[in-house]
Amino acid sequence: MDPAIMKLYGNQVRVRVCGLCWQDDQLLMVNHRGLHAGDFWAPPGGGLGFQESVEECLKREFLEETGLRIAIGRFLFGCEFIKDPLHAVELYFEVSTYGGELKKGEDPELPIIHDVQFMSPAMLRSIPQDNVHGIFRLVPSLGDLKTLTGFFRI
Repeated sequence: MDPAIMKLYGNQVRVRVCGLCWQDDQLLMVNHRGLHAGDFWAPPGGGLGFQESVEECLKREFLEETGLRIAIGRFLFGCEFIKDPLHAVELYFEVSTYGGELKKGEDPELPIIHDVQFMSPAMLRSIPQDNVHGIFRLVPSLGDLKTLTGFFRI
């Protein structure tokens, strides 16, 4: 793990707000570098700031990371990731776009975003399991994320 990531996010609980944004049967994904040895693909989202609403956070994160403006739909599921030195609680919402232009954005804290794109189920399956977010191990197929509910430890 990159030392700057460890310093910023390590040894604390981080609440993250994330969105599942679909275009046809493809899911919007962001590629991060520096979390471990390889690339890491995950749906857009990020850390909830003090006195920032969940809605404000998700809209800000999508705009920063993808250049897209979103409308937030229903709450889908939550998950928790604990692997020393990281601990994250994540809230997932369905989202739809209404403006902006898809582009590789930036994380204002660290330069870790490498790519952003809509990915098909086949594209996601071609990525090594350690290089995609753990939520994909919760369902047998990508489309099943649309109906996943509950709270999970990944």
